[in-house]
This record gives sequence, C-alpha cells and structure tokens, in this order.
Amino acid sequence: CAHYRADSRGELYLGKDASHGGDYTGVEPMGLFWSLAPAGMEKPDQRLVPRNTGAPMKVEVLVHEGHSPPGSMPGPVVAKAEVQRLFTAPGVRRIRLKEGVVRGSLFLPPGDGPFPGVIDMYGDEGGLIEFRSSLLATHGFAALSLPYFDFEDLPRVLKELKLEYFEEAARFLQRHPKVKGPGVGVIGTGKGAELALSMITFLPEVVAAVSISGCSSNTVADLHYGETTLPGLRFDMKKVSVSDSGVFDIFEALDDPTNPANSPSVIPIEKAEGHFLLVVGEDDRMWKSSLYAELAIRRLRQHGKENFELLSYPGAGHRIDPPSTPFCQVAMDRVLGVPVLGGGESKAHAHAQEHSWGKIQEFLHLHLG
Repeated sequence: CAHYRADSRGELYLGKDASHGGDYTGVEPMGLFWSLAPAGMEKPDQRLVPRNTGAPMKVEVLVHEGHSPPGSMPGPVVAKAEVQRLFTAPGVRRIRLKEGVVRGSLFLPPGDGPFPGVIDMYGDEGGLIEFRSSLLATHGFAALSLPYFDFEDLPRVLKELKLEYFEEAARFLQRHPKVKGPGVGVIGTGKGAELALSMITFLPEVVAAVSISGCSSNTVADLHYGETTLPGLRFDMKKVSVSDSGVFDIFEALDDPTNPANSPSVIPIEKAEGHFLLVVGEDDRMWKSSLYAELAIRRLRQHGKENFELLSYPGAGHRIDPPSTPFCQVAMDRVLGVPVLGGGESKAHAHAQEHSWGKIQEFLHLHLG
C-alpha cells in the first residue's frame, strides 16, 4: 500500500511522484512490487518467487479513495488494473537437463549465439529455482539453473557434496554449441555463493564468480574433490536466539572461520585464476557475510591478488535477488521449518537489488565476453 495524490486531471506518475505514506515513502517507481508482503489471512514469512518462469506473474493493482492507516479498511475502489510481470523474454528457450548426473534447466537467449555461459545456484533451501536464470537468458546469457540436492534423483538432504558434480555441469555448459567460451561464469546466493567460490578455485573451466551473501569457508556439508576435502563449518544451535514472536536469529551460530581450528574449511581462493564479484548486505542477519567478504579480500591481497570487486550495501539483508523481488526480512526456513531473520530494511534492500543486478551483468559480460 502507498499513499499518492493525483494531479488536477486525476493522474500520477510513479516515476516522478512521491508516495506520502503506506509501506514506503518517496519516489519509488517499483515500490508497489518490492514492498509486497503476505496479507493478514495468508501464511506469514513466505517469499514471493515465481514457480513457473514461463507464465507471467499477475498482480492486481487497486486505487482506493482516500488514505487509510495500516490495518484499517481502505476506501471505495475507484480504479483497478492487472499488471503482468514477465520473467522470460519472447524467444528464450528452456531445456530441462538430464546430462549424466547433472540436473537442472538450461535457458538460452533467442538467436544463434554464441552466448556467455553462466551457472546459477541458490542456497540451502534446495530444489530447482529458475527465475534468475530465465532473467539472465533474457539479458543475453546462456544460463544453467543448477540444483544440487532435493531435486529428482539428487540427494534429499545436504549431507556431503562432491565438486565433480559441479565440474560436470561446468564442462557441459562450456562445450555447449551455443556457449561462447573459453570459460564460463557462476553466480550463487548463500550456500550457492560459497560453492561458486569453490568452483572458481578448483575448476579451470570457471573464470568468473559472483558470490552473493556467501561465506569464504565451506559450511554445513563436507565438500570433496578427488583427494581433497573441505570440512563444513557447523551451526551451534545453542547460539541461536528466539524472539518473543518466535523468530529465530542464527547470526552468531556458525562456527568462527577465523578460529585456527577451522582453517581446513577455508576455501583457498588465492589459487583461482579468474575474477570475483562479492555482493553483501551490511545488515545480513543470516550470517556475517560482510566479515566473510573481508576475509576473502584479505586472503587474496595477502597473495598479491587484486582480481576482485566488492559491492557492499548498507541496510540490505541476506537474500539479494533480481530487482523488485519483494523484500522478506523474516522468511520460513525450509530445513529448520521455522521463521529465520534475514535482516535488512525494505527500501535499502530494494535499492541494493536494483544496483547489484546491473553490476552483476556488467561483471559477467566483462569477463565472459
């Protein structure tokens, strides 16, 4: 909800007219979208992400007479319209993948290509999440949405991981006739970000990595690659606090990566020949992603490397998605089954999503061609 004043002709322009109240204030052309939240009768703490990228997300916009305070009945409806949000441009092809052990969806832009190739991964919620991949394809990338557990015949739980699975995915994408090469990129959020760092470290096929809210050490599940194993840092549930409203704060719960006892878990990113883009929200309450980015940068600089760029956003929380994805400060955790604090403030988080999305595309185009 936002409060606007129409002009003498009954018109307003979201690109230049300010909201005077409601869920946000100021000039915010997409504010009605990034401020979306579950209605009172719906389950709370649910993320709104498209399940089917092939169909538009339909949003009904209502204009009510007058300005109503939160929780009160709005005035009479004077106008309404349906807005459709598209996540796939015309001509983008989606190909479901069963290639050896690799599963997922490959999104190809229209045209002959070849296109820069990118692997896209999310975090410990598991399954196949496609909307960022379809948007990347819309912007000219051959994007492979890559699940790594809890999908089809992949392991049901995140217990241990073999980097050979991700190596096979990178080689498949690199060799695809529509992919430019010689190297491919990878983008990941949360656990997926940390896997992106491991991929660019150990796999020569990967030459650019975007880490969104990632850790510079391996976490949760042990990661194996040949004779090498990076143990996973663990979460200490005794360090979890629960608010009066039942929201879990796990910010302090992950093992300290700076503790010398945990050094075997550190990803040796200094071995990477490619380039890093580290994206963090300074109000991430899921874990200390700002600190982890500092540790990664320190490690690279200690080895004489400047092959990184940092985007650090004040007021942004954990999950920095493509632009206008509705902000969700507290989200139901699929593994724990409880609401977990992700942090952030809605407007600052929305601006971080919009700015970082452009910078991510610039970075990938620069290093993938």
